[in-house]
Amino acid sequence: MNLYVKNNPFWFELENLTRLYFPNEKITVFKEFDSIEKPFIYASVFDKIRVRVSLGGFDREETAALGADKNETELHTVQLLYKILRDFSGISQPWGLLTGVRPVKLLRNLSAEHGKDEARRRFSDEFFVSQEKLRLAAQTEENEAKILSLSKPESFSLYVGIPFCPSRCSYCSFVMASVERAKKLTEPYVELLCRELRETASIAAALGLRLESVYFGGGTPTALSAEQLNTVLKTVRNSFDLSSCREFTVEAGRPDTIDKERLGSLKENHVGRISINPQTLNPETLEKIGRRHTVEDFYRAFELARSCGFDNINTDLIAGLPGDSAESFEHSLDEILRLNAESVTVHTLCVKRAATLTTEGVTLDRDDADRARRMINYAQGRLTESGYLPYYLYRQTRMVGNLENVGWAKKGCESYYNVYVMDETHTILACGSGGVSKLKNYRTDSLERIFNFKYPYEYIDRFGELIKRKQAITRFYG
Repeated sequence: MNLYVKNNPFWFELENLTRLYFPNEKITVFKEFDSIEKPFIYASVFDKIRVRVSLGGFDREETAALGADKNETELHTVQLLYKILRDFSGISQPWGLLTGVRPVKLLRNLSAEHGKDEARRRFSDEFFVSQEKLRLAAQTEENEAKILSLSKPESFSLYVGIPFCPSRCSYCSFVMASVERAKKLTEPYVELLCRELRETASIAAALGLRLESVYFGGGTPTALSAEQLNTVLKTVRNSFDLSSCREFTVEAGRPDTIDKERLGSLKENHVGRISINPQTLNPETLEKIGRRHTVEDFYRAFELARSCGFDNINTDLIAGLPGDSAESFEHSLDEILRLNAESVTVHTLCVKRAATLTTEGVTLDRDDADRARRMINYAQGRLTESGYLPYYLYRQTRMVGNLENVGWAKKGCESYYNVYVMDETHTILACGSGGVSKLKNYRTDSLERIFNFKYPYEYIDRFGELIKRKQAITRFYG
């Protein structure tokens, strides 16, 4: 697909919108050109806005007046393209023309500026968001509010990255290494991670920062041995002031990494919330996506966690996985509800360029979208009637059906970290490979980022350089 833009600074937004309707095609943006080749989308901004779409036998051009300012002109331009593509395809996107990661944050900001009624009117009338998704966003925003109100200017959360997994899932694009292939890296990685944690804790203490939540992610933190996991957890406990910490979560994630010894390490170090993520309880789909555990492994891990005293367990499911029917997804969710998990995060499959599914040629089509939307609708209905509340929501590009990821929880079991990181409420200090510290400036509402090295071997080889980067935290707060 060719996207031609003339005197038009909105090409990024137009490209993202085009991708909603052509998720499998390469979109080439031309800002300087002498001629136009079909199929094309053309958008120009001069004395008026002009958008033309020419695809096969379909050819339509629409115009609109310039807006009162740049933002309004951008909105009018994107609105024109959305309306044409909607008519061409017969598809109204559930989130309308919105392509951003944080629609709930957008709704919150608009409500603060214009009032709730006007914000919701804009979502519906100007952004073309469906009434169903508008209600979901509004409900999520209300449930987030109490958690956001707890954050103070001196607050921060800690992210600890463990970039190892038993194997790579076919939909995964995260930087990680299988434990089998990277076994020689785990011990030096743990040693240096503990050094980084101690250095970060020292900086936070010197600045008088207050720790609100701790989150171990990855990868799969429980891919470490029980001894290694215990070492990292104890380093956090002994280095940071946890007196104000409201949540300590560890993504146990893969059921095939969960045993009594690891759960004992988590309990010993006061971890209060864990995730055990089957993604699906369809055996055929588990095999297709490269999960090496069985459905029985999930039940075993869940029951073992309960017997070890864990009373706040999250489970992840993914709608739209290859080979998973609407009926098998519904069965998976019904089983999670039967187990009475405290929270359920329902993701929509996102086919990233780096994922194995993409490199093997898996694409998205209308049937996939319809199936995923049926799954998500079922999940929303069943979780709501079962007493779960949506408490955080985010979106990604290349999601099947242009849907969303939603965290659902019983009242009082929400993940503080998930809300804080998604809203960009306060500073996140990240340790480990692939981590990104985000320093929040309360005066300007802006973020400054400090990037750790992505790969475990790079983290190990260039650790001294990484530690020097931490000095930016002190400079930022100074």
